[in-house]
Amino acid sequence: MADAKREIERKYEATSDTRLPDLTRVAGVSDVTHHGVTELDAVYYDTEDLRLAAGSLTLRRRTGGADEGWHLKLPVAPGVRDEIRAPLGDTLPHSLAGLLRSRVRDADVLPVVRLLSARDVHHLVDADGALLAELSVDEVLAERLTGRGRGTTAAWTEIEVELADDGDPAFLDAVEKRLRKAGVQPSASASKLARALTETTPAETRRPPERKRAKQKKTQPLPTAGDHVLAYVRAQAEALIAYDPAVRRGLPDSVHQMRVATRRLRSAFKTYRKILDRTVTDSLGAELKWLADELGVDRDREVLDERLHTRIAGLPSTLLLGPVRSRLRIWSVTRRTGSERRITAVLDGKRYVALLESLDALLADPPLLPAAAREPRDALPRAVLKDYERLATRVGHAVDQPPGEDRDLAMHEARKAAKRARYAGEAARPALGRSAKRFAKRMKAVQEVLGDHQDSVLARDALRDLGIQSHAAGESAFTWGLLHGQEQAAATDMERTLPEVWARASRPGVRSALKG
Repeated sequence: MADAKREIERKYEATSDTRLPDLTRVAGVSDVTHHGVTELDAVYYDTEDLRLAAGSLTLRRRTGGADEGWHLKLPVAPGVRDEIRAPLGDTLPHSLAGLLRSRVRDADVLPVVRLLSARDVHHLVDADGALLAELSVDEVLAERLTGRGRGTTAAWTEIEVELADDGDPAFLDAVEKRLRKAGVQPSASASKLARALTETTPAETRRPPERKRAKQKKTQPLPTAGDHVLAYVRAQAEALIAYDPAVRRGLPDSVHQMRVATRRLRSAFKTYRKILDRTVTDSLGAELKWLADELGVDRDREVLDERLHTRIAGLPSTLLLGPVRSRLRIWSVTRRTGSERRITAVLDGKRYVALLESLDALLADPPLLPAAAREPRDALPRAVLKDYERLATRVGHAVDQPPGEDRDLAMHEARKAAKRARYAGEAARPALGRSAKRFAKRMKAVQEVLGDHQDSVLARDALRDLGIQSHAAGESAFTWGLLHGQEQAAATDMERTLPEVWARASRPGVRSALKG
């Protein structure tokens, strides 16, 4: 079994002559206790083309120290990673292999770097002896095990400060201030592996320094419409891959965020069909819809469960007739059974991997049409405004429908159009600036009204189902009928609100603002 730990740490440059300052002068530190030197032997694994390193993931098998075993580190934020641990063994544990699949896919995972570290450990503790942070001075010897730099070694000394579990990250700021006063500077590398890969790569194959790259960029032509669209597609494809491990781990909101990435990709292909060839993107969009639908089963259940529980919590006990809470619990569990296993099976499947490979292929050889070479302020507004006109038509159609199923369906179609228009504005924001930002914000307001209405439609279907089940079991169906009435009233409110929200979102100036 693997277990997870949130790791918050900072790294600093050091030499064999570096001396630690008096850290008891840091607020809250009562003592610095020395825990001796530990010898660590870690082998880092990656694909031959270093896909994990490209995504800032590290996978290692380490012996020595109190936490020897397999460790997978997933980026969360600068200086923050989730470390997933598994017991020591000769082969990569299955619990970690799944978390790598969106990046590794069918490629082999091989040893790429070996790090031997002599770790001199110090604990920063408070007046009660509680650990605030662990500071270690690491003398590192790295050896490249594969690639062009195979057999090359590098050595360095660094200081690492890791916050204690549940500690306040502000404490690391105070420690850093003290270290900087002593002349200790932050490390230029985010991890030991990143430094090892850099320093064991032959100089002639390394990327040019940042300053030289900056000068090169100044001489490049301004980005085209195609450049902007591809940058957006690339960002969403990366988000899809990055959220995969979080979905497998069952982290909050991860399914929703992964689903959003699929929707943004589909919307981009449809909105910018004059820039990216539909003969290529249509089939890819269909596969993205399949994935979104698979993810949506679990996400829609979560949203509906939360809505129904909130409704019940808002009722006085005198209106809860029968075993309402237990009936809802049974209904929820029945719908949830096997959902996590189903999603994992989808992510482990060949169809999902083929989708990721197709996205890679599109970005490697994009099917650009002639409009892609146009100026962004010419081509992008045209595409966004087409989505806006599409939404206007659907909103008008929904408002004209009499109350009932036809209106519900029309508002659902308008909701999808609002979402697409919003995503179109977001995608155009880097090129169009504040006008695209304002447009996306207005479209989001329309989407939210239509989304609340659709949630009410789904809730009414569920409440009717619960009422039928309760009646068949000889229970009172009164509460379910009452909640159904509340949802109907909420839907009616949204229908009345829509024309007002749309009037604000579509007020004069939308077209001219986007066209700049």
